[in-house]
Amino acid sequence: MSTLAYLEISVQPEDFDLGHELQRLRHASPEAGALVNFVGWVREHASQGALSQMLIEHYPGMTEKALQSIVQQAASRWPLLGVRLIHRVGVLPAQAQIVLVAATSLHRQAAFDACAFMMDYLKTDAPFWKKEIGAFGEHWVEARVSDEQAKQQWKQP
Repeated sequence: MSTLAYLEISVQPEDFDLGHELQRLRHASPEAGALVNFVGWVREHASQGALSQMLIEHYPGMTEKALQSIVQQAASRWPLLGVRLIHRVGVLPAQAQIVLVAATSLHRQAAFDACAFMMDYLKTDAPFWKKEIGAFGEHWVEARVSDEQAKQQWKQP
């Protein structure tokens, strides 16, 4: 549906400056009428108790390809002008930023829907592995049925 004028995808251990990233996207899409974003953080509590940190691993090359595919699927469904996607990897303390998904469009609904779609697919289709670490010890996070159910809402008949 759209050809993105701006697309940047990063998988990185470094933190990001949310304001800076949103300004870059906004300036790259001057004709946009809407910019929508989602930021996810490391929760302080896991199912086992207080969380001190999370280890996020990925498969270099494959992960970026999967993220590119997710963004392209969104751009084929909604008239997006720009997308900025960042996912952090490595050891992250509680409350650290993990992910940014941001999209610009002429109208807000397309940007809202595209961001929700990209997050739902990122949670199920991107090759990331997460280990929660705290006073309870450590364990790998398993796929959640609720994430797969959220993704199903986007399936086209």
